[in-house]
Amino acid sequence: MKKGSVKKIILNSIFVVLILVALVMIFNRPIKNEMIKSYQPKITKQMVERTQTRQKNQTKRHANNVSYNFKKVKSLDFETALRARMNTHRLEVVGEILVPKSSIQLPIGLGVANSTLALATGTMRADQKMGTGNYPLAGHHMVNRHVLFGPLYFKTKVGDNIYLTDMKRVYHYRVYQRTFIAATRVDVVKQTKRPIVTLITCDATGAGRLMIRGKLVNKYVIDQATPKLKRALLRPANN
Repeated sequence: MKKGSVKKIILNSIFVVLILVALVMIFNRPIKNEMIKSYQPKITKQMVERTQTRQKNQTKRHANNVSYNFKKVKSLDFETALRARMNTHRLEVVGEILVPKSSIQLPIGLGVANSTLALATGTMRADQKMGTGNYPLAGHHMVNRHVLFGPLYFKTKVGDNIYLTDMKRVYHYRVYQRTFIAATRVDVVKQTKRPIVTLITCDATGAGRLMIRGKLVNKYVIDQATPKLKRALLRPANN
């Protein structure tokens, strides 16, 4: 083969590789968002009970998939989203959060492992319980205002309703505070005497945090929810 032909093949190969790299960079974010949005599990009472049993018994699966180390939380990249989407069975689901006016309906997973936050909102303390004291949840603020906790940043306001459920009972909170805080404010995760929910996500810069808090206004068994609310809670979660 002539040197000119070899050189041409090499240059063409490099060109193709550069085109592929450019396409990946261009479509990286949309593909990542679609992977996350495609995870729409139907949360069931049995699913939650299995997680609670593993948590109580501190099983190997629980230990391998649940982390409360905030320092290890990183921005959601394509690789993390892909790995999480391929291993959804590892997510330790303990319930669901619904914020109707913000179109938020997400699984609640135990802990803040990157694989958990790639698909759900995560609990921030190992001892937290719905309806008792402070129930803090973390979630990613995506550029896409329709994914994960993106709507929290763009839509959620004081006065909005927040519903948490473990698929047995419903805990109804109403937002009373929306404020920006430093990323170092880990004190907002601590237990409180007052029953509240604390939702945390990044601000627009990624350096600070948006904190939204709601006070508990009611709680009841899920069968006592209004038909509209019950239908919403029992349908598949929507990322």
